[in-house]
Amino acid sequence: MSTDFQARVIEEFRAHNGRVGGPFEHARLILLTTTGARSGAPHTTPVGYLADGDGRILVIASAGGAPRNPAWFHNLLAHPRVTVESGAFTYEADATVLTGEERARAWARAVESDDGWAEYQRTTDRQIPVVALQEVPPDGPPRINAASPGEAIKVVHDAIRRELALIRRELAAESGTGGTALGAQLRVNCLTFCQGLHHHHTGEDLALFPFLADRHPEAAPALARLRAEHDRIAELVERLSTVLKGGDGGTGTPEEIRAEVERLTAELEAHLTYEEDQLLPLLG
Repeated sequence: MSTDFQARVIEEFRAHNGRVGGPFEHARLILLTTTGARSGAPHTTPVGYLADGDGRILVIASAGGAPRNPAWFHNLLAHPRVTVESGAFTYEADATVLTGEERARAWARAVESDDGWAEYQRTTDRQIPVVALQEVPPDGPPRINAASPGEAIKVVHDAIRRELALIRRELAAESGTGGTALGAQLRVNCLTFCQGLHHHHTGEDLALFPFLADRHPEAAPALARLRAEHDRIAELVERLSTVLKGGDGGTGTPEEIRAEVERLTAELEAHLTYEEDQLLPLLG
C-alpha cells in the first residue's frame, strides 16, 4: 500500500467514521497508530482486524505476503502501547505477539473466516505474525469520535447499522454453501458487534438515560421503553450467539443463523430509529 494511498484511506476513514470505499468498502478496518521504533514519531496505518472477545482484537502482519514484516509490526515490538481508531471509538491498547498454540488457533480461525490470509502465507517464507491488541480501560467514558452527545448517538448507531449490513451481506454471499466458513465468520463478527452493542447500551442505561430523566421528566415513558428494548435485544443477541455455537437445541445451520440475524436486525433497526426520534431532539 503506497504512502499516498494510505493517506487517502486514513482521510476517508476519519471523515466518514470508519466507512471507506473502493477495495475496502466491505472490509473491517481500524487505524493503528504506533510509535516509530527509531524516530519515536507516531505512524498511522489502516489494517484489517478480527475480533477476539473481551476487549481484544487481532491484527495480522501480512504485508500482502511480502518477504518482510510491515513497519508497524517492528514499531509495536519496540513500543507495545498503541492507539486504535475503530471509526466510532478511539482507545489505547497493548500489543502482544501471539506464539505457539495460541497463535496457531488464532491463525486457523483467521484462515477459516478469510482464505486470503492463507494465500498471503503461501507467497512468503516468513511466518506471518498475529498480534493481539488488548484495550486499556479508560479512566472515564469511552472516547466516541463526536463533538456532542447527539452526534455520538448517530456515530455509534451508524457503526451498528454498518456492521449489521456487513453480516447480512456475508450471509447472502454464503447462501447455499456448506456453512463451516459461514459459521466461523459469523462468530468473529458477533464478537465485534455484540460487544460493541452491549457497551453502547450499558453506557446509555448507566449515564445517558439518568441524565435525560433528570432534565426531561416528560421523557420517562420513552426511556422506559428503550430500557425494555435493551433487555429484549440482549436476549436476541444471546440467542444468536447460542445458535452460532449449535447449542440449546439449535443446529447452527445457515438457515437457522439467517433467521436469527433477520429477527435481530429487524428489532434492532426499529430500536435505533425510535431512539433517534426520541432522544436527538432532547440533546439538541
